[in-house]
Amino acid sequence: MQNKQVSEILNLKEEKNAVILAHSYQPPEIQDIADHVGDSLQLSRIAASTESGVIVFCGVRFMAETAHILSPDKTVLLPEPDAGCPLADCIEVPALRSMQELYPDALTVLYVNSPADVKAESYACCTSANALEVVESVPSDEIIFAPDRNLGTFISRKSDKTFHIWNGACRSHAIADLQDMKVRMKEWPDAELLVHPETPPEAWELAHAVLGTGGMIRYIGESNAERFIIGTEEGMIYRLKTLYPDREFTAGGNIYCINMKMITLQKILDSLRELKPVIELDPQTREKAYAAVARMTKATG
Repeated sequence: MQNKQVSEILNLKEEKNAVILAHSYQPPEIQDIADHVGDSLQLSRIAASTESGVIVFCGVRFMAETAHILSPDKTVLLPEPDAGCPLADCIEVPALRSMQELYPDALTVLYVNSPADVKAESYACCTSANALEVVESVPSDEIIFAPDRNLGTFISRKSDKTFHIWNGACRSHAIADLQDMKVRMKEWPDAELLVHPETPPEAWELAHAVLGTGGMIRYIGESNAERFIIGTEEGMIYRLKTLYPDREFTAGGNIYCINMKMITLQKILDSLRELKPVIELDPQTREKAYAAVARMTKATG
């Protein structure tokens, strides 16, 4: 059945001039049929540059919204419209405006894991891969960083700027099981522990490196270690095994995102057949958000 679904998806993809983008946290069978697998920054750049008329985004809603912001002339499909993000849900426009009123000299740097209408109220967006570069490029010595407090704290320690940090968090990463990481380190004493900056500061202290998913990929490619404990969403393990079959990987911290597992092959097939659900934003919101998202895609990282 799965082989038949894959064959139909690939045929429809060609017929509809579509490109399939998948985040590194997606299930293995989704990563396998994607044209591009990567982190938010990589996929945003691909969405902005692709010549395909249809973008099938296998991730969560804010990612598909970002693709639409960058490519309003293309049809952006999110095969599972209920695939949301609790971190993105924790910030709304009125509350951000209130914070901006408290710190009128600050410019807002917004983690891409956020709703489109909040992006429209921000100076620049960022990902975990380029947050520091974006912060340093902002023409202000005072920063409102939202919505992830752990990422904001991590970047603030690397910058001389003054930070006002929103008290939000990724539920999956914020409750990372530190004891599980310690157990894995005892089982694999020769391994390097890599953790995502959305994890708590206590996890950073255990880790050999604190990196976004793209950074983890680059780090492993340059490392002499043969084993790695990965402290981010467990879907990343399959991605790393695919890229580095000569290394060993295990997940650490019991980090699992149910929203990242909601898209299935059948949902992708149905989405391509019907060309829906389509991501649509109010044109004014999209236009206001574009400048902030464009600054993110132009930054290094």
